[in-house]
Amino acid sequence: MNRYGDIFSGHPRTRRKAVPTVVAERDLVVEDAADGFCGAVVGFERTYDGEFVRLEDAKGRTRLFAMREAAFLVDGKPVTLVRAAPSSSVRPARSASGSTKVEGLRARTARASRIWVEGVHDAALVERVWGHDLRVEGVVVEQLEGLDNLGARLAEFGPGPGRRVGVLVDHLVDGSKESRLTTGLGPHVLVTGHPYIDVWQAVRPDTVGIAAWPDVPRGEDWKTGVCARLGWGTPQDGWRRVYGAVSGFRDLEAPLLGAVERLVDFVTEDPDQAPVSGV
Repeated sequence: MNRYGDIFSGHPRTRRKAVPTVVAERDLVVEDAADGFCGAVVGFERTYDGEFVRLEDAKGRTRLFAMREAAFLVDGKPVTLVRAAPSSSVRPARSASGSTKVEGLRARTARASRIWVEGVHDAALVERVWGHDLRVEGVVVEQLEGLDNLGARLAEFGPGPGRRVGVLVDHLVDGSKESRLTTGLGPHVLVTGHPYIDVWQAVRPDTVGIAAWPDVPRGEDWKTGVCARLGWGTPQDGWRRVYGAVSGFRDLEAPLLGAVERLVDFVTEDPDQAPVSGV
């Protein structure tokens, strides 16, 4: 019997205490032991340097932290965060539009039908939210570079069965210039739109951290006026802020969501079915 115990284990006072392991479930609130950042678990990332957890604080700011031993505090006590074991019943992944995501997607050959939008910002937001869905369906989105070009573009394109055009229009309200330019276009053209002056306004205000989009007097450039009133700098600076804030369909207002969904359905509909009348 060894009366001295294990002489190589060190004195009990110098041994590292065991740190409990905690599963980093979503919305679990933890504190980074190094700098005190406190937030809820909202995601994970794997890098060349190992596993990281993303925390979001009460102000909506997010940061990544390495999931190392005793790196976090829960109720003021050190813990080691670990990811939950994979579940046998895995939920299907969702695209930014909320549809079921197709894994290992290879974009199909483009359809003859097209979706047209007014400008580059409209195209960028459609791609941001519906890009995956459009590649699954083989739908190409093109810019009109102004609604005044619609008539000439349709004459050049020649819509017909299996060769439809869906048009997304800003500020599509009764009595507007936009409504007059988009009537009587035939059964193979569908025009949808939203009531907002600009597609920026179809982004939910809370998404970009404001209470509401400011009013800009008629005759003043809307984007310039918005940026001046919000202190966002130039319209280019403002667009970077708007685009960077949008990650999925929940960041957009319902009228834009409904308008784009109708267009996607229209241009992907079976061409042997009866065509839908345009607006």
